[in-house]
Amino acid sequence: SRSSFAALAVLAVAACAPSGVSYNKDVQPILSKNCSECHAPGQKGFEASGLDTTSYQALMKGGKFGQLIKPGDAFSSSLNMLVEGRAHSSIRMPHGREKLPDRDIEKLKVWVNEGAKNN
Repeated sequence: SRSSFAALAVLAVAACAPSGVSYNKDVQPILSKNCSECHAPGQKGFEASGLDTTSYQALMKGGKFGQLIKPGDAFSSSLNMLVEGRAHSSIRMPHGREKLPDRDIEKLKVWVNEGAKNN
């Protein structure tokens, strides 16, 4: 029947993307490895942007230019735009380094789309 086909199609798409992304297990390690070296109090990235990526609370607070994360909306969240390179290439993050691996970019996207929870 048509409805079972539609359900299978949804399952097939969902299987390709990570889900149930956890801040503590998935997101914080990405930030620690790639962002916190500069985006921590006293560091260059923090001085320039006001963004501190060393804790959930600081990350959600944002920086000098406002919030970087809109829970539920990775497309318009600045954090996602910056790591995906959708903002100007001169400000792609991590700055002056290789782009994040696609799987990390995808995890950040799913985490934000799932509500950017402190989990």
